Order: sequence, then C-alpha cells, then structure tokens
Amino acid sequence: MAKVYEGITARIADWVHEQPMFFVATAPLAGDGMVNVSVKGIEGTFRVLDEHTFAYLDLTGSGAETVAHLRENGRICVMFVSFDARPDIVRFHGTGSVAFPGDPGFDERLAWFGEAGACRRDPARAVITVDVARVADACGYAVPLMEFAGERDLLDSWSDRKSPGALAAYRTRRNATSLDGLPAVPVAGAD
Repeated sequence: MAKVYEGITARIADWVHEQPMFFVATAPLAGDGMVNVSVKGIEGTFRVLDEHTFAYLDLTGSGAETVAHLRENGRICVMFVSFDARPDIVRFHGTGSVAFPGDPGFDERLAWFGEAGACRRDPARAVITVDVARVADACGYAVPLMEFAGERDLLDSWSDRKSPGALAAYRTRRNATSLDGLPAVPVAGAD
C-alpha cells in the first residue's frame, strides 16, 4: 500500500527509468484556469539526477500548458504507472523550472540526456527540472495489465519534414501561450 519516501530511492529511480511513459499535471494560479495533464514518453527523455531532483526533455507538442504553468507558479506533479505485473504508481510532487535553448545552463541540462538529447530530430524546446518535495507510491491494483508494443516514430517523422524555420514558426503559432493566455514558449525574436 501507499508509502511516502524521504527522496527518490535507487529502487524507485531504476523503476521509473524502465517505464515507457509518465504523466505530468500542472495548473495555473487562477481558480478558473484549466488544470492540465500531459502524457510524456520516448525512451531516454527522463532522468533522475539525485534523491530530490529529476529532469525531462520538453519536446514539441500541440500546446505548452506545462511550460506556461511552470513559468507562472512552478507547481508540478509527475506520475508513473506500471501496466505490467508489478502494480505500482509513483508520484513526484515538486517545483519545476524551465530552461529554453539559449538560456544560461541549457546546454549543460541538455547534456544530462546524452544521445536522447543531442540526437533528437525534434530538438527539445525546453528542459524541465523539478526539485522534488514529496515522493509517494500507491498500489496500482485497479490499473489494467497492458503490453508495451513499442514507441511511435510520428514526432520524429513529423519534425523531419520541417526545416528549423518551419519548426520555429510552428512553436510561435502553437506554443507561445497557454489555453489561459499565459506566456509559454518564448517566440523567436521577441523580447
């Protein structure tokens, strides 16, 4: 059953690195703002850095709610779920920060991901780093058993068809603000 940990243990770190996807939850400060839950995946894009810190690559998507919410207030919860024989759920609650290409320290953060960061055809639009305040597990007794069939290559094939300028234009059009109008991914050339 559920247990709260002092930090991210080696066992938990090994387990989360084995999971093919995770879920990210954030919300704006406004009481009528939209709560967001995003699913993330792609092998090698999540790293536990120490007992109280993890990071993940923020890749291009159709929105940028997580980035906008983190820029506004930093609150984040990341959840991993096992769909195989081990019925586990692990949640990391904490405060997240966003580093964009060109920001001081971005290249060092990107290096945490090795080839997953350096060789992505869709370069990361940001690196999310989270200072973890709470680590808790829970039973996944009601989570269905499912088999992992493989990763999709759709993001890579989509970005392969885009020039760097076209990718920047897409991010400007789709990722500059959240659904609630909060600033998200900086627009190229803007102050």
